[in-house]
Amino acid sequence: MTTDRLPIVLAITGASGAVYSQRLLDCLVECGIDVQLIISPHGQRLLAEELDIHKATPEAILGRPSERVTLHSYRDVGSVLGSGSYLTGGMVICPCSSNTLAAVAAGLGNNLINRAAAVTLKEGRRLIVVNREMPMSRIELQNALRLNEAGAVICPAAPGFYLKPQSIDDLVDFVVGRVLDLLAIPHSLNIRWRAPADHI
Repeated sequence: MTTDRLPIVLAITGASGAVYSQRLLDCLVECGIDVQLIISPHGQRLLAEELDIHKATPEAILGRPSERVTLHSYRDVGSVLGSGSYLTGGMVICPCSSNTLAAVAAGLGNNLINRAAAVTLKEGRRLIVVNREMPMSRIELQNALRLNEAGAVICPAAPGFYLKPQSIDDLVDFVVGRVLDLLAIPHSLNIRWRAPADHI
């Protein structure tokens, strides 16, 4: 599938849930979307510990080469992603750690993830935060509210069970499908609820 859509910025941080970012990256590429990828140092550790990906390259994460994914240095705040003049179709932080949640809510720009998120908000583009922390403290809840009030979408990694998932992959696809919906990217993941016939 080919598309003329703007690229999506995907940031991977250190909260548990590397499989969500891996599947999301795979789906974006399969949908013909160019992806600008940023991985924090803790995100790299996460990929190693949860997926045995010890060299966090696009090819290693996808399991295949792709010209659609560009990896940017986490430290390079001078990257094009740090400029509002570089057009994107939005940004997803998946998974999003509480540390990143706090930094973005405070408007910090000390690394490329935080800077790109700040740019996404100031330009009025969609910022989707897939936080995966449980439970959440009052501070974390206030940070999430602050981001939501600034225009971000808080999308916890909370899969639904009404489709009777049969595997971990089904649970992952539910969350990833919701993120794709929020980006208005058509997909074929099975996430749609339908009322049973006897309830109609």
